[in-house]
Amino acid sequence: FIVPKFLVGEDGSLGQRNDMRAVNLEHKLGIHASPTAVMSYGDNDGAIGYLIGDENRGIEYMFSMMNNARLAIGLEGVGIAECAYQQARDYATTRLQGRDLTGAVSGMAPIIRHPDVRRMLLSMKSRIEAARALSYMVASWLDIARRHPDADIRRDHQARVDFLVPVVKAWSTDIGFNAASTGVQIHGGAGFIEETGAAQHLRDARINMIYEGTNGIQAMDLVNRKLVGDDGAMARILIDEIRAFDKSLNGNENPDIAVIHSSLADGVAALDDATTWLLGCDDGENNPAVARASGATAYLDLVGTVTGGYLMARSALLAHQALEKSGENDEFYAGKMTTARFFAEQFLTQSQGLMRAVTSGSASIMGLTEAQF
Repeated sequence: FIVPKFLVGEDGSLGQRNDMRAVNLEHKLGIHASPTAVMSYGDNDGAIGYLIGDENRGIEYMFSMMNNARLAIGLEGVGIAECAYQQARDYATTRLQGRDLTGAVSGMAPIIRHPDVRRMLLSMKSRIEAARALSYMVASWLDIARRHPDADIRRDHQARVDFLVPVVKAWSTDIGFNAASTGVQIHGGAGFIEETGAAQHLRDARINMIYEGTNGIQAMDLVNRKLVGDDGAMARILIDEIRAFDKSLNGNENPDIAVIHSSLADGVAALDDATTWLLGCDDGENNPAVARASGATAYLDLVGTVTGGYLMARSALLAHQALEKSGENDEFYAGKMTTARFFAEQFLTQSQGLMRAVTSGSASIMGLTEAQF
């Protein structure tokens, strides 16, 4: 329904005030720049609202809007993560504490010289790059789905968008919150003080995992409506494309590419196994719907991790090819190579664990009685 502030007369002129008002402003954890109000309708004469579209099609209309909204929220997660990363990186280059373990810096060293701080910064940087690449890829598919002259190509790319939009929304916003939390950690005690601004990123990032459909709902949408809904067809297309690209890396003698190739091969194998298990739940589980719901969040994380790893691998290959030619951007491309290798070593290697979480079913998740909680 659309409920206007003022009713409109038959001649198009503004009429009396509709029976609706804002009665309170919510006090929120973050995003204070965007006020949230409590609305009251119909306290006196009754509010008048107008049905949008046909009866009983509200959910359908809402989901036509949701793809754009979920893509936008995913990008919001990437944006907050990038802000948190830049602030943490800048702080780490100026904060002096401890000795450089490599001996390259005498006296007190900036904390960016310490391995664990570098691990945290690279965790932020690599996942941000993977999530940004995923968002851009899906956005490009959306353009093709809307504008390509060939109807078959439009349908194919719309199916691709539909499959990965829940991943863009949930995986990217999980990364956004994690990056904001890591940014606070890099600041140490100063990060817990509001004056540094690090805590604001953490507070603002939290809502992204909730609105436009919680991340748990995104996972259910991915597994039930997208994966099972087309009997795994789009998931298989994605898996086949990743596997074909990974095979093209076979024989590349660059050590970074070799590590990425091995990790991506293991990751896509794990995704294949998890996909097969979810599609076959009807054969081996007493309640397939509960089994799929129990593994949905781990599956979404697995899809995001493997697809993100695939895009980082593509980035690394392009960087490797550019470095072979040598030029003024060599430092940039070398950084891309190292960042992609870090993602492969630290995150793609988690794929087997995520697969095990998916395929363990619902036994432990549903095993407790309510009283045992």
